[in-house]
Amino acid sequence: MGYHESLTEGRNAVLEAFRSGKTVDRLFVLDGCQDGPVKTILREAKKQDTMVQYVKKERLDQLSETKNHQGVIAYCAACEYAEVSDILENAKKKGEAPFIVLLDGIEDPHNLGAIIRTANQAGAHGVIIPKRRAVGLTATVARTSAGAVNYTPVAKVTNLVTVMEDLKKEGMWFVCADMDGEEMYSLNLKGPIGLVIGNEGEGVSRLVKEHCDMVASIPMKGDIDSLNASVAMGVLAYEIVRQRRF
Repeated sequence: MGYHESLTEGRNAVLEAFRSGKTVDRLFVLDGCQDGPVKTILREAKKQDTMVQYVKKERLDQLSETKNHQGVIAYCAACEYAEVSDILENAKKKGEAPFIVLLDGIEDPHNLGAIIRTANQAGAHGVIIPKRRAVGLTATVARTSAGAVNYTPVAKVTNLVTVMEDLKKEGMWFVCADMDGEEMYSLNLKGPIGLVIGNEGEGVSRLVKEHCDMVASIPMKGDIDSLNASVAMGVLAYEIVRQRRF
């Protein structure tokens, strides 16, 4: 199955992409460009909370396929995003307690793709990612997920903490992966649960960690002190699967 992150170039085309309701993951704008049409595009980007990067002309020329970018290039998502309510609905339809994976700033598209693939296999009802400082549903992510992006809903949110607070009101518990946590085998991970995985380098941010009910560590027997983010997610997800069986 071919996934194309559509590259949209030129002022009219980019404006049209925003107005037609396409999800624009990223907008590249020529640094210092402040005329009317560009301001209109930036207004639309602000409404959608799209990440905007101001770059030099060389960078735009390098990204451009048409060689006629007029100072603006937009990257549209390869797949459609879901809403958090769709994820809860997915659990309800299956008659299961919600199991949701929340990612606090995964930047590597291969990691995100692998996580969505594992989430699908482990029976998670959806994945939640933040808009800022994180990779979105790019073509690489879609390919690495081996098609799982078509079945596992992915929601993109402005603020993870706010979403966690809302989900707690629905009765969800949150566990995050961190080396200084309790060994995962001694935790009760049954019931409606959100599994939080942090950024590849920095781990889970302080604020998100403070909103977690449990901190789980994976027993490490090796000579290095960490696992790849997508592997850590897989190990914890299957401990949740194991506990849910009984």
